[in-house]
Formats: sequence, C-alpha cells, structure tokens
Amino acid sequence: MRLSKYLILAAMVLTPVAAHAEEGDQIVVTATRDSRPLSQIGQSITVITEDEIITQQSVAVVDLLAKVPGISFARNGGIGGFSSIFIRGADSEQTAALIDGVKINDPASPGGGFDFGNLLTGNIARIEVVRGSQSVLWGSQAIGGVVNMITKEPSDTLTANARAEYGYRDTAQVVGNVSGKFGPVAGSIGAGYFRTDGISSFSGGTEPDGYRNFGANAKFVITLSDVLSVDLRGWYSDGKNDLDGFPAPFYSFADTNEYSKTKQFVGYSGVNLSLFNGRFRNRFAFAYTDVKRANFDPDSSPDANFTANGENQRFEYQGIADISDRVQAVFGAETESSRLHTAYFGFPSNARTNIDSFYGQLSVTPVTGFTATAGVRHDNHQRFGGETTFAANAVYSPNSGATTLRASYGEGFKAPSLYQLFGDYGNEMLAPETSKSWDAGVTQKLLDGAIELGATWFHRDSKNQIDFVSCFGSTDPICDNRPYGTYDNIRRTRAKGVEVGLALNPTEALHFNANYTWTDAENRDTRLDLARRPRHSINASIDYRWPFGLSTGTTVSHVGSRFDNASNSRKLQGYVLVDLRASIPIMTNVELYGRVENLFDERYATVFNYGTTGRAAYAGVRLRY
Repeated sequence: MRLSKYLILAAMVLTPVAAHAEEGDQIVVTATRDSRPLSQIGQSITVITEDEIITQQSVAVVDLLAKVPGISFARNGGIGGFSSIFIRGADSEQTAALIDGVKINDPASPGGGFDFGNLLTGNIARIEVVRGSQSVLWGSQAIGGVVNMITKEPSDTLTANARAEYGYRDTAQVVGNVSGKFGPVAGSIGAGYFRTDGISSFSGGTEPDGYRNFGANAKFVITLSDVLSVDLRGWYSDGKNDLDGFPAPFYSFADTNEYSKTKQFVGYSGVNLSLFNGRFRNRFAFAYTDVKRANFDPDSSPDANFTANGENQRFEYQGIADISDRVQAVFGAETESSRLHTAYFGFPSNARTNIDSFYGQLSVTPVTGFTATAGVRHDNHQRFGGETTFAANAVYSPNSGATTLRASYGEGFKAPSLYQLFGDYGNEMLAPETSKSWDAGVTQKLLDGAIELGATWFHRDSKNQIDFVSCFGSTDPICDNRPYGTYDNIRRTRAKGVEVGLALNPTEALHFNANYTWTDAENRDTRLDLARRPRHSINASIDYRWPFGLSTGTTVSHVGSRFDNASNSRKLQGYVLVDLRASIPIMTNVELYGRVENLFDERYATVFNYGTTGRAAYAGVRLRY
C-alpha cells in the first residue's frame, strides 16, 4: 500500500496525539543539568510527557523514541532483542543514555553503548531527548545526543496507579507504582513484569523466541532542613531473551535454543545543600551502575558460554549559582571508574580505567526573550590523556514566544571502550572519537498556539571514529602480534539534514502532530551511506476525545530505505506502519484501553534476516487512585 494512502487514513481517523505542544513554558532538566524553561534553551529538545506515554500505549522505550524527529532505530527481532538508536545519524554507541540523570551505558559492551532492548516504559514518567553533541555537560558518548528517562517522582499526597494488559502471542504485562510523603520523607516505589511468547528472531524461522522482564524503580527525598536534603534513587531490570544463532553443521543463521540474560542496576545517592536563600545550590553525589550479561546454549552446555559484567562508579559535585536574576552559572567535577570482566567459554578478561572531569557553563539573559549560554569541559582519561570540549547556544523570541529562533554549537567526544582498549583485539594507543556539530531552527506559533510550525537544520562532522581493522594478510605495523585484527581510529563521518514539525491543536479535544526528518549520514572516507540510517522518515498522529469520554487515535510512521551494511551492498526496503488505539473511562479511577499495532500487517526489517512483529492486538485496564 502506498504511503499516501496511509496518510489519508491518518487524516480521517481521529485519535490522541503523542507529542503535541503543551500550554505554557515547559521545564526541562537535561539540556542544562538544572530545571530551566524551554524558552531559555537554544538546543534542539523533544520532551515525551507522561500523558503522551500513556496515550501511545507503547511497551518499549525504543518504540517511543522512533517517533522523535532525528531518531531512527534497529532491533534484532521482536521486543527484548538488541536495540540501537541513531540520533541524527550518529553511531548508537555515541548516545549518552540516562536513567534519572545517571549515565547507564555499558562499560563491558564492545563499543561501550547501551542496549535499549531491555528498557520498557514501565514507570517511566518522562523522556527528554537533546539532539546534537552535548559532551560539555554529559561527557563521553554524547556525540549524537542525550536520552534521559525519568521515572515517577514522589508526590505530596498518597497516590497509586497500576495497569495490566494482555494480547498477541500470549503477551502479558503488569505495572504499578505508589508514591506519597510521610513527614520529612517523600517516596515513589514501583515495579513491573512483562512476558511474551514472541516471534522468531530469525526472519525465516518457525520457533518463537520469547522474552520476559522484571523491573523496579524507587526514589526517596529526605528533607532534613530548609537547606539540606538527601536524594536516593534506584532502578533495576532483569530480562531473559530467547535467541537464534548459527548452529552446526552449516553455521548459518537459524532457529536455536540459545538465550541471554541481562541484569541492570542503577543506584544514586546525593546530598543537596542550598545556600544564600536558594541562590547557590550544591549537590554531592555517588552514582553506581552495574550491567551483567550472560549467553547460554543449552544444546551444548548448561553453563554460560559467555558472560560480561560492566561497572561504573562516579563521584560528582555540581554547583548552580544564580549570580543575578539574569545570570546563572553551572559548574562541577566528576571522577569515574569503569571496570569490565568478561569470560568466553571460561577464559576470563579484566580491565579498568578512570576519567576525571571538570566543567562550567554560564547562561545570560540580557534582555527579555534572549538567552545565551556557553560552556567548556576538560576530561582527563587514564589512557589517552586530556580532551577539552566547548559548546554555546542562543535562543531569541521577539514576540513573547510566538516566533522563536534557536541556534547551537556543540563539541563531543567518546572515550575508547574498555573492550576496544584491552579486549582480545584491543589497542591501548587509541584516541577518543570527537565531533563538532551545529544546528539552527525556527518555531512559529499561530492563532494563539493552535498551530505550531518548526524547522531545524543540523550538521555534524566526526573524526577519529574507531573501527575494527582486519589483519588477514596485512603488513601494516598495527597488525604486529595481532593476526586476527585490532581496533584503530580510521573513520571520519558527516551527518547533515533537516527536521520539520507541525502541531495542530484547534480544540481541547483534537490534536494533530507530524514530523519529517531528512538525514544524509555518510562515511567521509568511502563516500558510502552509514548503515541502517534512513534518509527519510515521517511520523504523523491525530487524536480525538469524544464528548462521551472515548479517546481514539492513530499513528502512521514511514521509514525510508537504507543500507544494512557499511559496504552498501545489502539494502533494506522502506516501510509504513499504522497503529490504532483507544481508551475509555468506565469509573472515576478505572480506564479500559486497547490498541492494534501494524494494522496492515506490513512485512519489513530493521536488521537483515531478523524478524519483526506483524499485526498484533492488545487490551488492558488502568487504575489510578
């Protein structure tokens, strides 16, 4: 079916939207590491609110991110499969992933990136995406951008919410959260369980590959006095994903009984000290992340054939000084220790490294409607030495937000991963990957905000990108004592493009949202397209809440064709997906909801030879107290 036919359908079906403009000035935290109104920030930001997460009914975070301008994704099979996101064409390892402001990238993964496959929406209440290089505030890996998943906050009164759903392939989910305040302690605690029989990871297979996940989240704020408080945060995920592999005797991709287990833990403890009537705010914190992975092949052995454990410990200080009503400074220091332990068929490997960082940023609002921000950071890595990055941005509105002009420049870097430095193919002489990016855009609101149009141009150059070098038959000195290959800084890339958005809110009940992204991401040395980055993507949603309480909606997503490999010899065809959803309250605190995903049973792939889910339906109930 042609794309135009899907878009016509989207325009005819009235439903609830995923990302329409909210009234008032949104407050964001990820762009500046402090709560700031969006009108004072020059970077490109998308906020997915809790209402939008509820409306969309998506189970996996990656499915929500796929509808954000500038983001594409790839997943190995169905939900739970290894999932990568690409922000403005950057490599997946060049995304800084955060849970409640704590970086969660895996030090034991080959590229040091984060697998979004085990990340479910669960009790995530908000997602902030900052596009463009952001290393001044967020350090290593923030070349493409930053994704910050924020879990439910403590509330002043006792509140509880829960939901349960069931559907396609015996898929079931239960999620709940309780929050409240008791004396000086405010807390929020939640948990969720998900399971599915799944689909075959191998697109030509017949055996379903299931997935299950248990997750938990907790936040506590202990107010000791008007100037002193303690923050405690925790997040946990335990997933098991069935896999397909390359069994003997043919060693070609096929159904197998293999599976993987992944356990992820994030812990944070911080002390907040507010001085000078709140104009000088200090935070002393310790953050800890631990990712454990194991692969099993029960047909050959009951024991794991591969294990990996990546661990991060970070001590940090951050200060925020309101120098005046129009000048604010953010500054801080961090020291991070990363460790990995891997074992392949019982043969262990261990490595660790440290990085110390200092950063500072100054924001100035000299006149109403104009804010300029600039910052600098220096990182001192135990192996490659120092790296300094700079960033600046500005935002201007001459007419109280009806027209907004934004521009930003940012530099990024990514430290070599522990595996790239010390693994079986490691190279301890690696330098960091670096980038320089800029964007400029305009947003125009009409009819008191009922119509909002926006367009942004972006450009990024990256160099010293790390690639694997084959040493088969090579006489290159880098291959000495490395017969099978090694890693080296050999790649330069460039990404440029445009993001266009439209939001229509003609009435309180009707919302329409659409965005289009054109991305040209290439290897500057070979002039070939970067793998799995589509040039064109379109997302459109239309939402309507009927007078008797029923809400109905649809989302149409088009992803253009792209190449599956670096040599551009294998192409993945473009596709169009249509999702329908509805919800209706049946009591004051009870709501029924349901959705149909991939309505027209589109056959497509985001990774060659890996399956994707066809038409699927789900129904559930949501409780709020």
